[in-house]
Amino acid sequence: MKRILLIITLFCVGIAAHSQISNLSSFDGRLLHYGIQVGYTQSKFDLKFSENSALRDSMQGVTSYYNAGFHIAVIGDLRIWKYFNLRLLPGVTIINRELSYSWESAFFDAHPHLDIRRNVESVYGEIPLEFRYRAMRWKNFRPYVTGGITYGFDFSSLRKNKNNNDEAIVRLNPHEVHYTIGVGLDFFLKYVKFAIDLKAGFGIINLWVEDDDIYSRSADYLKSRTLMFSFTFEG
Repeated sequence: MKRILLIITLFCVGIAAHSQISNLSSFDGRLLHYGIQVGYTQSKFDLKFSENSALRDSMQGVTSYYNAGFHIAVIGDLRIWKYFNLRLLPGVTIINRELSYSWESAFFDAHPHLDIRRNVESVYGEIPLEFRYRAMRWKNFRPYVTGGITYGFDFSSLRKNKNNNDEAIVRLNPHEVHYTIGVGLDFFLKYVKFAIDLKAGFGIINLWVEDDDIYSRSADYLKSRTLMFSFTFEG
């Protein structure tokens, strides 16, 4: 126990001593710089259960829960003013969202092969444009808030695949637009600027593509909801 406390104490002393050194003091004065971002996502659907009375006789509701995903992007950062930056982050996001169906007992007993859950896998090519406001730098740290809009195209969408007879497929509009808001903290290291970033994304476009099956008729609209936890490295 004493060794663990000693190690923690030495680590804290090292961080405190390091923070006294002003790293990359002219970094934020650059007009343009680049970087890379990698991160973990949690995504689900925001949806409205259908008002169709005939469908409600067979189904109690449909819900969606957050599932894990991954994203990677390159960063192009343009300095607009002392506290403001404009950022372009083209990249790829891989997500897996789930729909959970609650059936009426009598209907489910009569149709035992009905699905209770369906997974919807998506691979988005995305072009986010973000506006960032940064607070004053304190030693080697600088907090910020960010907001923006993202266009994405789902390369795995089967919306136009008319010949696919797999009833387990949920078709989505391949075009996605969402806005984001978030916060983060820059760490100025010796050679690179490192940042931790937390953002939430809210879909604008209705992604639902209505088919003839009961699953597709279960919702009147479906939009994306995403949480993103990212690490960025800029040089």
